[in-house]
Amino acid sequence: MEDRVKDTATSNIERIAGLSAIAAGYRLLVCDVWGVLHNGVAPYAGAIRALTQFRAGGGHVVMVTNAPRRRKSVFAQLAAMGVPDNAYDTVVTSGDVTRTLIAAGPRKVYHIGPERDLNLFEGLDRELVDAQEAEVIVCSGLVDDTVETPADYTEAFGRLQARGLDFICANPDLVVERGDSLIYCAGALAAEYARLGGRNRIAGKPYRPIYELAIGEAENLSGGTIDRSQILAIGDGMPTDIKGAADFGIDALYISAGIHAAEYGPADQPDHEALNAFLAARGASPVAYMPRLDW
Repeated sequence: MEDRVKDTATSNIERIAGLSAIAAGYRLLVCDVWGVLHNGVAPYAGAIRALTQFRAGGGHVVMVTNAPRRRKSVFAQLAAMGVPDNAYDTVVTSGDVTRTLIAAGPRKVYHIGPERDLNLFEGLDRELVDAQEAEVIVCSGLVDDTVETPADYTEAFGRLQARGLDFICANPDLVVERGDSLIYCAGALAAEYARLGGRNRIAGKPYRPIYELAIGEAENLSGGTIDRSQILAIGDGMPTDIKGAADFGIDALYISAGIHAAEYGPADQPDHEALNAFLAARGASPVAYMPRLDW
């Protein structure tokens, strides 16, 4: 395979064979986790190879995920999957930045999500109550994402919205891969609440707070300022990773075999013209794309 494929008649977005083709221009990778580093079940060997090689060359890697939990949970998850410590410097989660919104909000919280996300509230002076007593909603996901859909929440959301409760969304993702399946995330519930007229408050990707935290962590590690021109975001989500990078003013590498793969052909051999049309239709201009992250 050629190292780069380009069709200027369609677009100027190139396909690259590996991160090494562009890595020299960057000091920091702001890398998505679910869909890039792993699929919810197992890690991708190529992604581990790419990240470890980048760090071996002196770069920093901050994993930035819309996981609605504190980073310690993600550290444990990655270790359990077999992701080596030298693949990244640290992790920043949507849960980390969402805690600031929770701390600034009302005390009585109605939590929507699985019990595994309850560490989101650790150390915060907040009381978890039922829907009738709530002053604010904090959503980390569907209670049972194996069977539920956003439609299962419409009736309850109508009642909550009518009371004027804000909806704090701890994971802006609409869907993520789990193995070979796509499952709904908290972002899909936030979209349903907004459709009913409710107000959302969100700090994870694509919003600024999570990028500011990630870059701050990297600058602490490097001991100095990192210019935005030296930062590359890597992700597979158009409304989160790619839009977030564009809004924050940093470059992006699009991983095309993720959640949007069905839009442009086989996951590992996407149709170049169809993929570029997909990007153009969404006003997206990543510096390059590749099906799966590798060096």
